[in-house]
Amino acid sequence: MFIHSAIRIGAVGLAMALLPARVSGRNDEAEFAQMRQEMVSDLKRYTRRFGDESGSPTLSDEVWASMEKVPRHQFVPDDERDYAYENRPLPIGYGQTISQPYIVALMTDLAQADKDDIVLEIGTGSGYQAAVFSEIAAHVYTMEIVEPLAEAAARRFENLGYTNITTRTGDGYYGWPEHAPYDVILVTAAATGIPPPLITQLKPGGRMVIPVGEVFFTQQLLVLRKDDQGKVTTQHILPVRFVPLTGDH
Repeated sequence: MFIHSAIRIGAVGLAMALLPARVSGRNDEAEFAQMRQEMVSDLKRYTRRFGDESGSPTLSDEVWASMEKVPRHQFVPDDERDYAYENRPLPIGYGQTISQPYIVALMTDLAQADKDDIVLEIGTGSGYQAAVFSEIAAHVYTMEIVEPLAEAAARRFENLGYTNITTRTGDGYYGWPEHAPYDVILVTAAATGIPPPLITQLKPGGRMVIPVGEVFFTQQLLVLRKDDQGKVTTQHILPVRFVPLTGDH
C-alpha cells in the first residue's frame, strides 16, 4: 500500500531512528541552502516515481521554488536539524510532527493557490507548511490548538520575516470565520469527517485539502472543491497517516 506519513513518532519513528544519521555539526546557511536544493532534486525524482499512485507526477514550479526557499531547519528542534532535509516527518514536541517534505509539497500543489489567494491552515505545528504557502499566496491564516506550538510558531514567523502569516490558538474544527471566505483551506490533521464549518468558510470556487479517516488508522487525502453554486465534490488522492484533529468537537 502506498502510504505517506505525518504521524506521531511511534513504530515508524523507531524504524527511522535506525536509519544512518548525518554527521552532527554546525551547518552554516550556505550548507543548508545546498541541502535544500538537494532535497528538492530528490523530491522531484520521488514525485515522478510515485506519480501513478498520487495522480501528480509533476508539481508546479511555484511549489518547488517555495520548497527550495523556505529553511526547513528553522522549523525543527535543534537536535533534529541534521535531518531537516530528509524526506521524513520529524518530532516537534507535544506528540506532534512536522510533515515529510513530499507531503508538504504535494498538499501545496493540490491546493492550487496563487498570489491573490487567502489561505486558512488548520494545524500550524512548527509553521513550516504555512511558510511554504506564504511564498505563493497573498496571506495565510493558521490555527493551532496546542498553545505552546502556536506561540512558538508566531515568534518564528516574526523572527524569519514572514509578514503575511497570522497565527491563532484555537480549535481548527470550527475554522476562523472572521476572515472567511477562504480561497484555500488546508488541514494538516486527520478528521473523521470533513468539518461543516470549514466547508461553510470555503469560498465558491475554492479548494480544501484534508486527510479524512479514523485515528491511528490509514486515512485518505482528499481534495474538496466548491463550485460557484456551492456544490461540493471530493477527489481521493492517496492513503496517508496524520495526527488526529483534536478539540471539543
